[in-house]
Amino acid sequence: MPMKANPLKAALAAGRVQIGTWINLIRTPSVLTLLKSAGLDYARIDMEHSSPSMETVADMAALARALDFPILVRPPAGTREWVTRLLDAGVWGLHIPQVDNPDIAREVVQAARYAPLGMRGMAGLGPHSDFERSSDLSSQLRFLNEQVHITVMLESAEAFRHLDGIVGMPGIDAVTLGPSDLAQELGVLGTPDQRRVIDEYRGRMIEAARKHGKDVAMLVPSVDEAKRWIQAGVKIIVYGSDVDILKNGFAAVVQQLR
Repeated sequence: MPMKANPLKAALAAGRVQIGTWINLIRTPSVLTLLKSAGLDYARIDMEHSSPSMETVADMAALARALDFPILVRPPAGTREWVTRLLDAGVWGLHIPQVDNPDIAREVVQAARYAPLGMRGMAGLGPHSDFERSSDLSSQLRFLNEQVHITVMLESAEAFRHLDGIVGMPGIDAVTLGPSDLAQELGVLGTPDQRRVIDEYRGRMIEAARKHGKDVAMLVPSVDEAKRWIQAGVKIIVYGSDVDILKNGFAAVVQQLR
């Protein structure tokens, strides 16, 4: 059986907008089947602020590969330990938090890419290679490098001081912004100025991504916001989360029935 290709990377290369959602609560892998049946393109699993274990994510990664429905995982940190374990478990995409400078971005790439792009550890047969062994190892490693998708999160003023260095780092595929953490550091969290200020940073990020030929991911709370950012050139849309959609959906029904 040939090694599987990452559908997200192929779709983005073809210029197609990809629509997904955060998984913060639901830990059963079968939720991926539900999300795919709803028409979503991918799911983003949160390990930084949520409870899924490494074992849970490994089970989700196996089903994601079988369904051709990629998951992107945000680890607690972008360390070599987390990057290596998640990729070797078969995860196709990483969503790395707190990338504040080019040195951090470079370390992520070094851990996530095989030579010559990085120095990812050799795992042998495993979920990451669909348990296939190639007689041409260099071609296999090149193929595996091409399937990995890395998004880095810009969540601090320091990150924006190093914007070009981070976004332009070879081996980084996409960038996104952590709006709440950034707003907290800038002193505008919960104020009337928050949206205006954060949108200015979003604009700077989009311009830098355009300059360096990278994609942009954007978390949106509504269809109107999604359309707004798609028009601005964003190709990776993250619509809410399982928590948001479940609570808002049930709350709307209960409000009508009370």
